[in-house]
Amino acid sequence: MSDQSIPRKRRLGFRTLEKWKDFSLALPALLFLAIFTYFPLVSSFYISMTNWDLIKPIKKYLGFKNYERLLGDEQFYHVLKVTFTYTILDVVLSLLIGLGLALLFNHRSRAFGVMRLLIFMPYYISMVIASMVFVWILNPEYGVLNKALHVFGIEPVYWLNDPSTALWSVVSVSVWKGVGFAMIIFIAGLRSIPTEYYEASSIDGADKWRQLLHITIPLLSPTTLFLVITSFISSMQVFQSVSVMTGGGPLGTTKVMVMWIYEMAFVQFKAGKASALVIIFFFIIIFFTFIQFSLSKRKVHYEG
Repeated sequence: MSDQSIPRKRRLGFRTLEKWKDFSLALPALLFLAIFTYFPLVSSFYISMTNWDLIKPIKKYLGFKNYERLLGDEQFYHVLKVTFTYTILDVVLSLLIGLGLALLFNHRSRAFGVMRLLIFMPYYISMVIASMVFVWILNPEYGVLNKALHVFGIEPVYWLNDPSTALWSVVSVSVWKGVGFAMIIFIAGLRSIPTEYYEASSIDGADKWRQLLHITIPLLSPTTLFLVITSFISSMQVFQSVSVMTGGGPLGTTKVMVMWIYEMAFVQFKAGKASALVIIFFFIIIFFTFIQFSLSKRKVHYEG
């Protein structure tokens, strides 16, 4: 029976039924987002307009005073600077090292497969455990790193207690954990590039370096964009490694935004102000993510 032989009202009924069926399949995911994402966000915005202290049930309405106090606080800009510094170091180092490892181990052999597995394994280690291991490695008295430096006659370095090295020490944990994931994603991107491009460029006399600059990197731009966005969002929300390794010290040089939110809410019991900081931080991440998407329109090359 053709569609033309079915009455128009019945056809519309079938289409409406199909739309509702498709919507019902997405409904569990929408409910999950509504309960665990949108509702907490709306609740945080409501709390940010009050002076709630997490103890008393009374919430006095303050309007936007919490936002005004935060934006006028010098500590807000210091913590934001530390968070961005950490994020830039983490994203850049993870992606550069990951790309280098992907180019090095992009071979279909058992030996290289084992190497890729060993590099990727830290990704599945808990950040708390990884941070505790690095605390032991970086210990100034009996740490493995200072023991190695002592062999070359170098004095012990107080990695986690020195303001000039503390942030780099925390970044090293995140890079060690995340570089394997970046490597695997880059290898997937490399294997999606047609070999004909390299064969044609070889005929034209292009060496490996020119192929990397003019073929590999441009055609990896969608993969790079994905890693930049996901790594940026993840790094901006760093907390566990900082909490375990430095607690935000020394002298606030590793105090990141999520740690400040935690201290404000659960140590100082200023839930209203902490919620305002959550909302501000949320829009900062959204804003810079949007900028990255906007800037990538001319830089990202999709095949075909």
